Amino acid sequence: MPTQATAVLHYLHEVLGIDAPDLRPWGRANELPYFLRDAFQFSELELLGQPVVLAIGRAEAKQSLSEVRTWLDKVLALAGQPAVYVTDALASYDRRRLIEQKVPFIVPGNQLYLPDLGLDLREYFRQRAPATEATLSPSAQAMLITALLRQPWQPDWQPSKVAAALGYTPMTLSRAVRELTAAGLAAAHTVGRSRWLRMELPPKQVWERARPALRTPVRRTVWVAAHGVAAHRPSRLAGLSALARHSMLSEPKWPVHALSAADWKAATDAGVRELPDPEAGAQEWQLWSYSPALMPNASTVDPLSLTLSLQENADDRIQLALDELKRQLSW
Repeated sequence: MPTQATAVLHYLHEVLGIDAPDLRPWGRANELPYFLRDAFQFSELELLGQPVVLAIGRAEAKQSLSEVRTWLDKVLALAGQPAVYVTDALASYDRRRLIEQKVPFIVPGNQLYLPDLGLDLREYFRQRAPATEATLSPSAQAMLITALLRQPWQPDWQPSKVAAALGYTPMTLSRAVRELTAAGLAAAHTVGRSRWLRMELPPKQVWERARPALRTPVRRTVWVAAHGVAAHRPSRLAGLSALARHSMLSEPKWPVHALSAADWKAATDAGVRELPDPEAGAQEWQLWSYSPALMPNASTVDPLSLTLSLQENADDRIQLALDELKRQLSW
């Protein structure tokens, strides 16, 4: 019996007191498309009197959460009974997305969410990287993202140069380095008189490990009238405007731009005023907690910060566009 299936049985016994239900391969799996059989192993069991199909994610075929619900719907349509997604770990934002979409799932030893059976049992939230439970400061987050997006990517980087480019003080630099090393995202070493950081993992793994400790860079959103702001309009597209540039998503009704707190102050000092409500022709400006220009010579904000700014949006179209954006990364 596969390890994940065994873990499910142990977990059901621990949380529900069910004695090892009869778990067997699902007999209709061969009727599914090949891509589904490649992504999951399918088993069947009876849970509280209800037959249930388990779609156990294969470790070698990472599933995109925006596609999981669509895939499970295909299984449900064929089986006529609940189809439950099984995986070994889920980050908090992924759990929220699945619950918002009412997608049944089991994380053995962690959480069981079966809305069709009226069950939502949470024991503890296992993070993919326990060392990153604390939230990184905006400065540490900006430095990490800058290092991850460097081309060509190199595991060793000099934090003082990144901090200088972002306009951070030596005190802010020291605090950011402490945060990144304490979170296990980088290790410090010296080269001559210079302090360097080294990422021991490939960039994709560093990013996934850091995700639970990262937050949206958007502090708040303001609306401004389009007329009279041309001289002060931020140069970086953000939000749905930026995502539309990198995907098949349609442009939003109002353009979205990002700017720093210092740029917003300069704009208001020059006479730009915040609107109480959006109006025809208005622009949406996002005030960021760090520079929206981490990638030089770009017309949009960087893809990682953009992902963080939209990760809580439950709109399937947006999540699909974010998956499309993720596939464009060079990692």
